Amino acid sequence: MVAVNEGERKKYLNKTVQQIDLESSKSIKELVDSFQGASIQARGIGQCAKVYENMLTDEDRPVIILGLSGALIAGGLRKVIRDLVKNNLVDVIASTGAVMYQDYYQARGYKHYVGDPAADDVKLRELFIDRIYDTYVDEVKFDETDEHISRLIEKLPAGDYSSRQILSMLGKDANDENSILYQAYKNGVPVFSPALCDSSIGIGYVKYYSRHLKKTFKDRATLDMIKDNYEIVKIIQKAKKTGAIYIGGGTPKNWVNDAVVMVTYITGQEFPGHTYIFQLTTDVPHWGGLSGSTLKEAQSWGKVSKKATKATAYVEATVSLPLVAGYIMQKPELYKDRKRLKFDWDASDGLSIE
Repeated sequence: MVAVNEGERKKYLNKTVQQIDLESSKSIKELVDSFQGASIQARGIGQCAKVYENMLTDEDRPVIILGLSGALIAGGLRKVIRDLVKNNLVDVIASTGAVMYQDYYQARGYKHYVGDPAADDVKLRELFIDRIYDTYVDEVKFDETDEHISRLIEKLPAGDYSSRQILSMLGKDANDENSILYQAYKNGVPVFSPALCDSSIGIGYVKYYSRHLKKTFKDRATLDMIKDNYEIVKIIQKAKKTGAIYIGGGTPKNWVNDAVVMVTYITGQEFPGHTYIFQLTTDVPHWGGLSGSTLKEAQSWGKVSKKATKATAYVEATVSLPLVAGYIMQKPELYKDRKRLKFDWDASDGLSIE
């Protein structure tokens, strides 16, 4: 064998992979702890859990923003996300409209049903049953929910409304302890949907709009998406640090990341980017996407701090989120004394956070 530099070799061969020991892991916390010494996506999940722990224990109390996309409610994650809100483990949510709509749909007493990805979709169409991979939903109840939403909007005074205000209205109406929107409303957690039109909530809004075509712009309850941008900018502007969690990617991820750049451009105040960030995704970067870039690439835009603690696990959300969330929730010492933020949206400068 040729001579090699043993000193250089030892730089690489100095830490052994720890084999996952199921006999010693009696809880989600212990299992995910063991992942941190393993490899491939187990290590990714372990690293994401550790980043989350760092967010919660930072003395500067970062504002934690949760981005949600994908078929999360259909996949069975409603209570997992609701528990994060109830236990003060997130401060702000940015979501697709579909995730929040399906939460609200269930709050009205409607269900998701076990389905079959090989089902006859033409037959399902005839029965007004919609399929989300291996889950069915009742389109008749969707239509009823859309109409109910349109009637709630009907009761709003004329004016400009951010998606946060519309989703807060739905949260108040939900009155369901197991609802994400209700828990967010009850605990003062702002929920944004920067592409709310692209959902059944948007369909409900169109129903309202179609009944008021003859009214002037000033005489309607108008969805103002730029107001969303302003409100998230104010949140980040007032935060000492931010932590971002992305389940999936899409518009919520890109919007929250862009908000960091907006702070600098709009206020003239340099914001260093997210201090902590992790994502659970199945997307990949080599097609030019990953829903708005890898976390490393985002550093080139200033969206993620140069010194950020970051991690990614390429694992589908119905598997990865319960593991990461379970790890945190089984360590109550991380969050039991964490102060819940209070947002005053009527403050003279647009927002006050205590």
